[in-house]
Amino acid sequence: MRIKASLGSKVFDGVNMGLLILFALATIIPFIYVIAGSFATQKELLTKGFILFPTEFSLDAYRYIFSTGTLMRSLGVTIYITVVGTLINIFMTCLMAYPLARRDMDFRKPVMLMIIFTMLFSGGMIPTFLVVKQLGMIDTYWSLLVPGAISAFNLIIIKNFFQQLPESLEESAKIDGCNDLMIFIKIVLPLSMPAIATFSLFYAVGHWNTFFNAILYINDNNKWPIQVLLRQIVILASGGIGDSTAMESEYVTPPEQAVKMAVIVMSTLPILLVYPFLQKHFAKGVLLGSVKG
Repeated sequence: MRIKASLGSKVFDGVNMGLLILFALATIIPFIYVIAGSFATQKELLTKGFILFPTEFSLDAYRYIFSTGTLMRSLGVTIYITVVGTLINIFMTCLMAYPLARRDMDFRKPVMLMIIFTMLFSGGMIPTFLVVKQLGMIDTYWSLLVPGAISAFNLIIIKNFFQQLPESLEESAKIDGCNDLMIFIKIVLPLSMPAIATFSLFYAVGHWNTFFNAILYINDNNKWPIQVLLRQIVILASGGIGDSTAMESEYVTPPEQAVKMAVIVMSTLPILLVYPFLQKHFAKGVLLGSVKG
């Protein structure tokens, strides 16, 4: 028998639906505005203050930012940092989380206390810079990969995930002659793919959006990731990203606003395309790792 909803329940559902729609619009409209502005003509950008659907599409901004190799070079640097950095993050985090998940490990609690301590206190920007400099990593990609190789929060969640795996699996593997490394590679890692996929995306988004460390440690502008390039464009207008002299004679340099929006689209689109493939692992990976302490 179907239960008829009360008036109060209908009002509550309606208010919730309205609030969710407002929040969704507040999130989506800025994206639409940036995308539309990147395709708008110079005249429309100058005459209209807010554009969601340009009346006339123009690719001038994209033609301008691709007229030199600056954008593609920075995009390649970002992809390299994201891929290599994520692999280092996951490798180091899992390699440290697995022994900490073993309840028979010596000095397990003191090590966990030191890890938790780093979540509350850090060395600071200047000491970290001095360490990176003394290690000879200034103006190298290692300065963006090594200092943040392990996230304490992600480490704890993955450790909790490993702890939930049945101990009988490890015992059976040991009976079959597997050592700890083989158990980790052949049993623990395959069973932990939801958590690994989830935190791989977390690490990847962090690397993709990094710009402050690059500003501190990278002096060569040929090694700038795309977020630093975007910062320069926002501060210095076009920032020398394009070359209008390389275009046709009838070509008109697009306004600064369109160039900025086009670069924002190009710097955001790749990471957005990755989300749908790993989104299904989010809830499963995070929740399974947070059930037990």
